[in-house]
Amino acid sequence: MPLSDWPAGERPRERLFSLGAAALSDSELLAIVFGRGVRGSTSVDIARACLINFGNLRTLLHSPPRVLLEQHGMGPARVATLIAATEIVRRSLSEKLERGSPMLKPRDTEAFLQAHLRDKPHEVFCCLMLDNRHRIIEFCELFRGTIDGASVHAREVVKLALATNAAAVIFAHNHPSGVAEPSSADERITRKLQRALALVDIRVLDHFVVGDGNTVSFAARGLL
Repeated sequence: MPLSDWPAGERPRERLFSLGAAALSDSELLAIVFGRGVRGSTSVDIARACLINFGNLRTLLHSPPRVLLEQHGMGPARVATLIAATEIVRRSLSEKLERGSPMLKPRDTEAFLQAHLRDKPHEVFCCLMLDNRHRIIEFCELFRGTIDGASVHAREVVKLALATNAAAVIFAHNHPSGVAEPSSADERITRKLQRALALVDIRVLDHFVVGDGNTVSFAARGLL
């Protein structure tokens, strides 16, 4: 039965307008993004099948196009729409921390870092360069791979901080395992970088470890 024949109170679009987006299920929201169905399947059917096949919404949204195209009812136009919607959300989070924005809301910083680092398949060490009023100068991805004393070079961090005329920095890196708990290596690296930057009068304000949906702040833990 096509969605147009469903009772108005059961159609995803009508439910969104009457109840708000938060009241809809993942499959209903996806159905609205997908638009029309295909022969023999409504957009809700396609959405439910995708969620079953991928296990959850996050896995679906971060799957490569070639995998999405293998799903029933998922043609190029629908896959492109899904990828574009995901990118719009990521960019909306990034806009909260544009160049020149003051670092006044830790939650905005955490949301920004989650958007950029949460789904990386490998560890990435990043730095937010700040001026003397703690406004953003630049966000930089510095190192990739296993984050340890051998892969994070203090000289390169100091060099970049001086080049951007930073007065303070915030470090961040992700744990692909999903566990945001800082390791002893994380603490050693932070202390090493803090000592190196102190020699050129640049402060380390925080170091965030990004996991699967949660973020740990060194400053909040008293580790800085």
